[in-house]
Amino acid sequence: METMKNNLPESEEKNKMPDYEAEIIQIIRSNATPRKMLSRLEDYHSNDIAQILSVLAPQERKKIYRICHPEMLADIFEYLEEEEAGIYLNEMDVQKSAGVISCLETNTAVDILRQTEREKRELLIAMLNPDVKEEIQLTASFDEDEIGSYITANFIVIHENITIKQAMSELIRQAEENDNISTIFVVDENDEFFGAIDLKDLITARSTETLENLIITSFPYLYGNELIDDCIERLKEYSEDSIPVLDNHNQLLGVITAKSVVEVVDDELGEDYARLAGLTAEEDLQEPLMESMKKRLPWLLVLLGLGMLVSTVVSSFEKVVAQLPLIMAFQSLILDMAGNVGTQSLAVTIRVLMDENLQFKQKIQLALKEMRVGLCNGLLLGLISFVLVGLYIMIGKQKEAVFAFSVSGCIGLALMLAMLVSSAVGTLIPMFFKKIKVDPAVASGPLITTVNDLVAVVTYYGLGWLFLIQILHLS
Repeated sequence: METMKNNLPESEEKNKMPDYEAEIIQIIRSNATPRKMLSRLEDYHSNDIAQILSVLAPQERKKIYRICHPEMLADIFEYLEEEEAGIYLNEMDVQKSAGVISCLETNTAVDILRQTEREKRELLIAMLNPDVKEEIQLTASFDEDEIGSYITANFIVIHENITIKQAMSELIRQAEENDNISTIFVVDENDEFFGAIDLKDLITARSTETLENLIITSFPYLYGNELIDDCIERLKEYSEDSIPVLDNHNQLLGVITAKSVVEVVDDELGEDYARLAGLTAEEDLQEPLMESMKKRLPWLLVLLGLGMLVSTVVSSFEKVVAQLPLIMAFQSLILDMAGNVGTQSLAVTIRVLMDENLQFKQKIQLALKEMRVGLCNGLLLGLISFVLVGLYIMIGKQKEAVFAFSVSGCIGLALMLAMLVSSAVGTLIPMFFKKIKVDPAVASGPLITTVNDLVAVVTYYGLGWLFLIQILHLS
């Protein structure tokens, strides 16, 4: 028993996570000397320090700016959102701000500079050394939807016609300013991209070997003016720490790092998610009311028109509803299931269409597969609905068995057909938009929901009129 008592606190102590936030805040608010405070802060990860900046008062943040050197602040800023980093950069003195910008990855520096006040931005750029200024201006020259806007100049480059020993010397020299050294990029006598060398291969190579034997000439690369949407799939397939980005003359502009690849994919997925919801762009918590309305209103106006069309179609079945009011109670069942199936097919199709190498035959196979899934699921759920709805009408509504199961049979058949057609709609509409060069994620989501409503209404009431009224005369 005593052993259990002794072990319990020890187990709880192991499971208890350290509260880095409280520890860092305590260091900042202490009366320690700047040197002692810096020494203690250096024991924490840059991301942990970045997370506490928002809970500190401006004066406390300025305390961090003063005691930390630019390289350390740059590491912290790499973990901040651009808007937040821009605010903090404006709180610093100009000299320290310029030092931080110089130490940041080029694409991060460009993103943060866009968030700073115009006068300070111009002043900061003027204070940068020529090399850093040139790199920032190059990255800023690309549109935000081009891969060149994510490049950095933090990489090692050597020429192909040197020895192993010379390559090692060049690596050591350039590593003083560039820490992205796991892959060494090689250019030819015209400074055109030739290939890449893995750091491990260079270190373990014998001095008698030739550099050419180490160069991977099939190394993946991108062009700076390629749209992110067009090469997102290739980016996700690469497992390299950094990928070279070339200009139209096949010369190295810079590299896109693994961290930037993650950012690119995350941004694209966020945009696609917003578009599937009928937004023209992503939103955040601090966004003004009018900005949010602008992003949501365009598609809502389109859907309002389509919704009126659905209502018009429903009104054309007034006679069916008048003669069989009971079927109105199950309209939402058909509409909801058709919408759910269409959304599932849409999600699968959008994901598959991201592959730019998808052939026409594969697209047809996808459409047929989704329709088979919709038909089989519809058949199963239609049978379940036939039994359960029939029992409900017979027992709950006190109707005859023939009437009850005739109505439930119509509902089950309508459900099966609506799910089959909705699967096809959820697959074919995004394919159509992809064919006409319109982002399928932008247009498909809200449109498919409304189209499926239209399909479900026509299927349900059409079958009700034909099967229940015209054939069985149940009205």
